[in-house]
Amino acid sequence: MFSAFYGQWAALGAAPFAARAQPARKLPVVGYMHPGLPPPAVNPTFLGLRDLGYVDGETVKIEARFGAGKPDALLAMAQELVRMKVDLLVAVSPVAVKAARAATTELPILGLDLETDPIAAGLVSNLARPNGNLTGLYLNLPGLAAKWLQLLREVVPGSKRVAVLWDANTGPYQIEPLRQAAKAVGVELQVLEFRGSAEMESVLGASLKARPQALLQLGSPLINQAGPRIAEFLLKNRLPGISPFRSFADGGGVISYGPNLQILYRRMAPLIVRILKGAKPADLPIEQPTHYEMILNLKTAKALGVKFPQHMLLRADQVIE
Repeated sequence: MFSAFYGQWAALGAAPFAARAQPARKLPVVGYMHPGLPPPAVNPTFLGLRDLGYVDGETVKIEARFGAGKPDALLAMAQELVRMKVDLLVAVSPVAVKAARAATTELPILGLDLETDPIAAGLVSNLARPNGNLTGLYLNLPGLAAKWLQLLREVVPGSKRVAVLWDANTGPYQIEPLRQAAKAVGVELQVLEFRGSAEMESVLGASLKARPQALLQLGSPLINQAGPRIAEFLLKNRLPGISPFRSFADGGGVISYGPNLQILYRRMAPLIVRILKGAKPADLPIEQPTHYEMILNLKTAKALGVKFPQHMLLRADQVIE
């Protein structure tokens, strides 16, 4: 009788102990690197992952690192994430991609790099089959750089002196096509080169000495995050400008023309999931956006005394009044 009672007690006690003893299910780990500041709202990539059932802390673990405008910090962050044995690295910006590639030749790297020609930079052998450990989203930069100059000159007809805000960490793949386009139409470029957010403020202030007629901003996550501050600076100094990012137009800049970043960041989510499920970057084609949105700020244009041509008003995705 005692042995029967003991057997029942042991069976009852052993079940919860066995359940507690089971190892916790290992969550896939995504390393995420960005050279700027954390966004004020939830990152669209993380929202996209949530929509696909990958919730941070529940079905996936996201290790996010931000450089806070100090590009030199990215390599140490990439090395830290590799030591943590993440399942893949998501690298936003050329400097983050460069850091990821320096830290590993084995882990999958998914780049959101809107400033680099991936073939010219030697990152991939071709767009359809990258044939390495890196894939992601990139832009068609030569045509886009020339388009920015064209649009700016339509807003400021006859402009001959254009300042160019260039994050030198993004490499030459935007600035060189822009120089060629400017030479073809007789425009003198005043290149405002900076490395890191702290330098951006000083080069903007110094640009006024050359009396440019307009400011063209090249692609950079740091320039995107500074969009409203740049717009405020230009309005104060009565200088029209164009940016690839709608943060500039929304923040009071005259015009933005470029891909929709919300869509691009969300597009990263299914690519992350495919890699977590076993897909190789070498087999995932490089993707490029096919639609560019134009945002016009009519209120700022009126304040600066510039006018949009009618065809631009008709073509615009949004006119801010």
